[in-house]
Amino acid sequence: MTGSDPTPDRDPAVGPGGGALAGQTVVVIGASAGMGLETARQVRAHGGQLVLVGRDPERLRQAAAELQPLSTAAFDAFETDSLEQFFRDLPGPVDHVMVTAGGPAYIPLADMDLGEARRQFGERLTMALAVALFSRDKVRAGGTLLFIGGTGGRRPGVGMTIVSAVTAALPALVANLALEIAPIRVNLIAAGFVDTPLSASLLGDQLEARREELRTSLPIRRVVGPADVAALAVHIMCNDALTGATYDIDGGQQLLPR
Repeated sequence: MTGSDPTPDRDPAVGPGGGALAGQTVVVIGASAGMGLETARQVRAHGGQLVLVGRDPERLRQAAAELQPLSTAAFDAFETDSLEQFFRDLPGPVDHVMVTAGGPAYIPLADMDLGEARRQFGERLTMALAVALFSRDKVRAGGTLLFIGGTGGRRPGVGMTIVSAVTAALPALVANLALEIAPIRVNLIAAGFVDTPLSASLLGDQLEARREELRTSLPIRRVVGPADVAALAVHIMCNDALTGATYDIDGGQQLLPR
């Protein structure tokens, strides 16, 4: 971990008018791209301070150059020992922790390796539990743990076994954690297709066709982007009546027939 004490009075970029998150510090795990990076940008735009975590040191360095966080830490968030050390090393309290790390695993049963399946199940859910366990003494009362999940796994399909099971488990986990670590709030954003670098890597040369399909079929007539998710994340951080809930953001994708 680099940088210094995450206290909210160091940033000259926040003017006297402040913002919705002025005086607050937000940890973003998975901050170097996509939804995490865009949420970090919006946190700064709303006057908040940042602690950025990412797996790729170079991309994290680029994000830090843009956003001027209080500190950064480069490690794999699925490594629970590293996650525990990170929270232990935070020199002061924070207000919110957002976790975007990880991606879906589409594996048909015929191609499934049970060891890999065990890893996929275990890593995603264990990371959420670990964040709650290790951050509970660092997050201020009324602050937020905010996780990212998905909506696509709610519809069964070939190759969706692991994704669907994790999708079903995360809302239950979040609801229970909201009771376990209250008055810290715990919430889940369930996103549909979001136009991120991860989506691009999964779809390859089919990306533009998927975008056009969604522009035509979604009720909102456009593709959901990282900024949409980030705006919802900031709202959940700011509204201290929200806890234990799952918030869908998919542009109406679930309303469409398969």
